[in-house]
Amino acid sequence: QEFLGLAYFAEIPAVIFNVQRAGPSTGMPTRTQQCDLICCAYASHGDTKHVLLFPEDPAEAFEFGAISFDLADRLQTPVFVMLDLDIGMNHRLCRPLTWDDARTYDRGKVVTAEELEAGREFGRYLDVDGDGIPYRTYPGTHPTKGSFFTRGTSRDHYAKYTEEGGPYVDNVQRLLRKFETAKDLVPRPLIANAGKPTKYGVIYYGSTAPAMDEAIGLIEARGHRIDRLRLRAFPFHSSVNSFVADHDFVYIVEQNRDAQMRSLIVNECGIDPVRLVPILHYDGTPITARFIAGAIGDHLDQMKIAPRRKVGA
Repeated sequence: QEFLGLAYFAEIPAVIFNVQRAGPSTGMPTRTQQCDLICCAYASHGDTKHVLLFPEDPAEAFEFGAISFDLADRLQTPVFVMLDLDIGMNHRLCRPLTWDDARTYDRGKVVTAEELEAGREFGRYLDVDGDGIPYRTYPGTHPTKGSFFTRGTSRDHYAKYTEEGGPYVDNVQRLLRKFETAKDLVPRPLIANAGKPTKYGVIYYGSTAPAMDEAIGLIEARGHRIDRLRLRAFPFHSSVNSFVADHDFVYIVEQNRDAQMRSLIVNECGIDPVRLVPILHYDGTPITARFIAGAIGDHLDQMKIAPRRKVGA
């Protein structure tokens, strides 16, 4: 936790693969869950926000693994690839793993020796472009220019130590701007609309995806239509807010006890929690289409027969 806070505040790229399993403590060490979301999203003391990626299977985990290193360099921050034990340990059918040999690394904003020699101003924590992401240099870039202290303490734009309130507030506000910028850099959600207009939607992520895809057919067999959105990253793209706004109720399907993804959506998107219905599975076994369809279908059935009355009647 302490090192994650250092990497966040000093803006040091890092990638962590978290294969989640049932906790807390030793918990069920061979059973799957999606129970580390809050822990990773806000890891370390103080105000921190970290980038999370949610692959659905080994193929996407492979792709997101490559993306995560580019994001870490581009955003200069830790990135978590949030797997779970169902993906990490079990056999799964997926697309073949492919790689483009022409792909190049995205190292982000780096000042070169030539730019420094030409007199370019360099401040390690200057927000030159207004997107919250500063420029950096590599060690040894120039013999006399471009060096800076990497520190976990508060500092000014030029990495000089300070405990004055103004520079500190300016720095942490810039980190928030960087997090906003990340919303358009991380993998975007995938949305699939029902064949007909519907007031209901479902949000899911990670290894839940195959079961969710199968569950849609079972839900439709019960006479219900439901739009769906698969989250692939945090921070959330603006389309998540739009998706929730377009529906009366949205089910949040996840494999943990405390509805952690629902809490993230409520906190980060400012959405009324009453509109988000938790569908929770956390006994350590992989979630199934039958479980999802049963939980959502039963709730929709109850809403169809629920008595309607005026307030105070």
